Amino acid sequence: MKTVMKKMAAQQRVARQSLPTGHVTAAYERKVDAGEVRRDDAQLALAAKLDALLESLTSLPPVPVCTDKPTERRSTSSRPLLRLPARSMAASQSFLRKKFHLWSFGPAPRGMYIHGPVGVGKSFLMDLFYASVNIPDNDSCCNSDSNRLNHAKIAKRRVHFHEFMLDVHHRIFVYKQQHPRDDAIPIIAQQLAQEAQLLCFDEFQVTDVADAMILKRLFLSLLDRNVVVVATSNRSPDTLYEGGINRSLFLPFIDMVKHRFDIISMEDSTKDYRLETQADGQSYFWSNRDDHGDKNSGNNVQAKLKEIFGGTASGTEAEVIDVLFGRTVQVARFNDRCAWFNFSELCHQPLGTADYISLCNRFPVLIIDRVPQLGANHLDEARRFVNLIDVCYESRTRLVLAAKVPLDELFVAFEAQIECSDGNEELFVSEKGGSSSSFATTMIRTKEGEEFEWSATGRSGVSLAQLSATNDLAFSFRRAASRLVEMGGKEWGR
Repeated sequence: MKTVMKKMAAQQRVARQSLPTGHVTAAYERKVDAGEVRRDDAQLALAAKLDALLESLTSLPPVPVCTDKPTERRSTSSRPLLRLPARSMAASQSFLRKKFHLWSFGPAPRGMYIHGPVGVGKSFLMDLFYASVNIPDNDSCCNSDSNRLNHAKIAKRRVHFHEFMLDVHHRIFVYKQQHPRDDAIPIIAQQLAQEAQLLCFDEFQVTDVADAMILKRLFLSLLDRNVVVVATSNRSPDTLYEGGINRSLFLPFIDMVKHRFDIISMEDSTKDYRLETQADGQSYFWSNRDDHGDKNSGNNVQAKLKEIFGGTASGTEAEVIDVLFGRTVQVARFNDRCAWFNFSELCHQPLGTADYISLCNRFPVLIIDRVPQLGANHLDEARRFVNLIDVCYESRTRLVLAAKVPLDELFVAFEAQIECSDGNEELFVSEKGGSSSSFATTMIRTKEGEEFEWSATGRSGVSLAQLSATNDLAFSFRRAASRLVEMGGKEWGR
């Protein structure tokens, strides 16, 4: 029976190889044949669409060159700061036609916005697409004669969306120090376009009002400079920044995405393939005892952590690590390869994505001890912890956790809601609880039905502007738990 099945699998491989396939589909089929993934119809369909986009990159127009210098006076004008004269465009096209044999340029290909549940293969397929860009035609992975990607290298960048927006804000910060009255967005867009004409974003999500207010202008500027964007998200475009303050000002961005991008839904895919990862048991420990002795197995969690830490700490002084925006973060317990923190050190303090990126750049292994169960009672801490997981996942940093509950109980589901009146965006006063103003009270209800007031003065000093981030936090708990399972595999790390 096994012989027959192997023979059938070999015949299927020969049949597939006789058919023309694109780079992405061919790479996917190789993963299937190697037993690394199981064939999935939704993933195959997405691979075919990414192959079509890959083919369209052969006629990608060049990035317009910068001909104007920003001035204080022009920043108040509606005239674009950066433009390309027709003669310059024609000269650029003529040069590229001669050098790369690209005989004509059409409009830039449409971007792609891929959304669906966690673990269904969105990022996996996007990464196969990203790796396929700039592969020569005669590469053995592809049988199609129509691909011509070897004519010109396409500058590309693959980045987590949080990290990208952090980079954008830092560029704006630096630019505004020298040109405080200038419009920084066109300048930043030109910089980004010249650095990478293909941008691949993982985990596209909008939780910050500052991001929401600049996204439409930034992305329109990028698209006008012939940048192609591919993004994955757990959110459909219509649910981005849902419940966020001043969301009406963000709606034009959603309309732009729906008009300028191909929207690919994988919502019908419900299989979380990350959960099939075989964990090695050396990345997540739990004990409900204060001394962290694991009474279930008789092993001492602290002893396990010390074994992973491997060696003594380097000296007695804390290491100071530079962070963007002129900030620093301190590490008290560390050696050359590993840093050891209590949960409160990383998640009770006002730290963010920039701090976590700097830590991951410095240490390939992070140990976090005394992680509590996280839900509506730990909103700020949970938000930071989810950001930390995302950064560790993107950088392939090994994250070792010692918690008070099992992994499947670490994140407690909760629901954040706000009652608004239509038309003028005034917030409606709830019957329960007081209010920080005469206009609004927002309630948070846990899964168990317990309610808390969410107001500028009533809950952890946070404001209504963070309500959207709270909604997205509850939404992202499932992704964080899924990633922790994958990160517990034997092959994880760098």
